[in-house]
Amino acid sequence: MEEELKCPVCGSLFREPIILPCSHNVCLPCARTIAVQTPDTEQHLPPMLQPRGPMPGAAAAGSGLGTGPAVGSVPVFDYECAAGGSGDHVDKLSLHSETDSGYGSYTPSLKSPNGVRVLPLVPAPPGSSAAAAAAAAPRGAATSSSLTCPQCHRSASLDQRGLRGFQRNRLLEAIVQRYQQGRAAASAKCQLCDRSPPEPAAVLCEQCEVLYCAACQLKCHPSRGPFAKHHLVPPLSLQGASSGDGGSSNSGASKAVAAVGVGAGGARKFPTCTDHELENYSMYCVSCRSPVCYQCLEDGKHSKHEVKALGAMWKQHKAQLSQALNGVSDKAKEAKEFLVQLKNILQQIQENGLEYEACLVAQCDALVDALTRQKAKLLTKVTKEREHKLKVVWDQINHCTLKLRQSTGLMEYCLEVIKENDPSGFLQISDALIKRVQVSQEQWVKGALEPKVSAEFDLTLDSEPLLQSIHQLDFIQMKLPPVPLLQLEKCCTRNNSVTLAWRMPPFSHNPVEGYILELDDGDGGQFREVYVGKETLCTIDGLHFNSTYNARVKAFNSSGVGPYSKTVVLQTSDVAWFTFDPSSAHRDIVLSNDNQTATCSSYDDRVVLGTAAFSKGVHYWELHVDRYDNHPDPAFGIARINVVKDMMLGKDDKAWAMYVDNNRSWFMHCNSHTNRTEGGVSKGATVGVLLDLNKHNLTFYINGQQQGPTAFENVEGVFLPALSLNRNVQVTLHTGLEVPQSVKQPKLPSN
Repeated sequence: MEEELKCPVCGSLFREPIILPCSHNVCLPCARTIAVQTPDTEQHLPPMLQPRGPMPGAAAAGSGLGTGPAVGSVPVFDYECAAGGSGDHVDKLSLHSETDSGYGSYTPSLKSPNGVRVLPLVPAPPGSSAAAAAAAAPRGAATSSSLTCPQCHRSASLDQRGLRGFQRNRLLEAIVQRYQQGRAAASAKCQLCDRSPPEPAAVLCEQCEVLYCAACQLKCHPSRGPFAKHHLVPPLSLQGASSGDGGSSNSGASKAVAAVGVGAGGARKFPTCTDHELENYSMYCVSCRSPVCYQCLEDGKHSKHEVKALGAMWKQHKAQLSQALNGVSDKAKEAKEFLVQLKNILQQIQENGLEYEACLVAQCDALVDALTRQKAKLLTKVTKEREHKLKVVWDQINHCTLKLRQSTGLMEYCLEVIKENDPSGFLQISDALIKRVQVSQEQWVKGALEPKVSAEFDLTLDSEPLLQSIHQLDFIQMKLPPVPLLQLEKCCTRNNSVTLAWRMPPFSHNPVEGYILELDDGDGGQFREVYVGKETLCTIDGLHFNSTYNARVKAFNSSGVGPYSKTVVLQTSDVAWFTFDPSSAHRDIVLSNDNQTATCSSYDDRVVLGTAAFSKGVHYWELHVDRYDNHPDPAFGIARINVVKDMMLGKDDKAWAMYVDNNRSWFMHCNSHTNRTEGGVSKGATVGVLLDLNKHNLTFYINGQQQGPTAFENVEGVFLPALSLNRNVQVTLHTGLEVPQSVKQPKLPSN
């Protein structure tokens, strides 16, 4: 709260705070320093003609008013008179400073902090330095004073009352005083303590003028004997007790006693009107937003304003403030919870950072290990290739050396034979020797004197892709998606269809490629997928009536499938509400009354189906005959979705029906007519259809009485309500009906 009690100008606690027109507060001494006075003629002078130096004819001094401090180069005002006086006259005089008499430099182009002027200033009192300056100024020149709010920078003009025209904020002043007292009391120390530092003071004796802590009060100032008549009070106000002016503790205590006496024994002083000091505030002017007295009302200042009782407006504004505080309190509570959430996020960030660092080190170590293993494999390949080349070369060297030795020996032997001069002996071995030389020559075939392997290694290691991958190694947000949150406020059921909605939790940055919605069979069975896609809203139709379904959803991305959401339980309607389906009806069918009334534009029978499909449970609906002309044969019953629609219901194997005229009825399926029963329909008749898929049978009623026996049995699958009629009949559908509990005896079929 201390920030609310500090002046925006001086930064200290408010001293004599006044309320500006913008509802902000400022100290009265600070207001005297930030007031700005400028001549109105400045607004009309062109920039080239505005004076920049001292005004001619300026007097050096002599107004008797203290020169106030300057804010930048803007002239300011000191509202304290030389004699320390106060009152309206002082504030009026304080509107004019020595700058008005030309003292110092004057810059007409300077403005108030936000550059706004409101009204011209009233003339200065006669005899003042400002009046003399005004007399010395050019004719027609005028001045205006304004006060600029240091918070919102709005300017307000000062009227003839000066700063006295602004209301004192006595409530804020009282709060500041209580705050100072509480702070002084909290900092007060016992004056008799032997401890260092002394204990905080608990009581103050008005007679002894001494501060005691609880222990010292029991020991040194008991409530008996001569101390029984002493008055002990809390140390509420100690303005002088802790000041650093060199005063003694006793003087501070006496000041505290005086302050306490005033606060405890003094009567409450009600604020009086600023214009009528003898009148207390009793009314509140809504237009001026200020309290007024009866004298103000009698003077006619608020004659056309809305005026209300001060107490009533006080209670009303307190109630409004309390209500607004409740809203702020709620926001503050949310802010505290948000701060707790942020602190938890900080802790999670620390934990996740350590976890990610460990994971990164492990992944990089794994890469290094894999690279080391691959390095060993590649070195093994190089070693094998080198050994293979060496073996091939050594084998070739040995083979060539052996052949060379054999050829050299044969050559030396042949040369010795040629040297012999015995023809018979030469011819005796020459044939065999020639063959040996020829064979030896043939052994040096083409390529025999070429190396079988190269000294170069044919192994090439392409490490560039791996280097690029290492350089591109970075984090990717590819985790499993989090748990989706089901939006229960958007999940609903209607008839035998359910709608589910979900969303991802906040602060979830993992990509989601789609969702998988699963639903059980409505009987506690296993879940099955009913939707896979990117949408976050899905409606499933064709479910069982009066059944309870469990649904759950999960998200997936390229990393895999995330966890399931919480399971939501959905209950379908007990009874079916449906209409005729215009999308599947024959084109000759004419629907009206919100698709609840059907007729036909053709003399041939045409089929129309209902919008609901049944595969489980017991269902009952009625059809009211609105018009029945020329004794036609309308048919009522159930059918598959792909029933033939351009002939009477029941003539194919996709429908089970009862067709009826004005005298009798028949059951028909696969064009087979059975169980003729007496009793027909007419205008105003009601035909009921009871489909019991628990017992797998179909029963018909006319005017509340069962028509014949059970029409069909062993009916299984998915069925839609169906009707066939021509232009002589008009029928209205009634759904959402309870299953008949009491059934009249059925009519016996005719022989």
